[in-house]
Amino acid sequence: MSGRKSAAAMPPRRRMAQNYLVIWVDGNIDENNSDCRNTLAQLRAVVSDVNVCTSPKECVQFLNEIDDGKAFIISSGALGQSLVNDIHSLPKVDAIYIFCDNKARHESWAKEWPKIRGVFTSIKPICESLKKVA
Repeated sequence: MSGRKSAAAMPPRRRMAQNYLVIWVDGNIDENNSDCRNTLAQLRAVVSDVNVCTSPKECVQFLNEIDDGKAFIISSGALGQSLVNDIHSLPKVDAIYIFCDNKARHESWAKEWPKIRGVFTSIKPICESLKKVA
């Protein structure tokens, strides 16, 4: 136990962000691929509800079907621009992460959208960011 005092109204920190779900949107997701499985395992270690979509349309449909809670979107750079345009205004979308190999290519347009938390080439900093909301 630490010596820090916390306000009585503050709930204890939880490891899993239960009120949140993650939607990973990438046209190249192959759950038989070891890299994809590893990425999903890292995400599920932080957020229990991780969903995979392979198109922006599928992601929008999924978002329209959920009733409550907040969604974190992890999008490939290739699908990101059109997807962000479609979902940025939705209140249930809390944050968007662009996950791609070419950071420089996507940073300029990503800066224009307040909900985008950044462009990442590794899943680890995305997981670290998700832990902070837990």
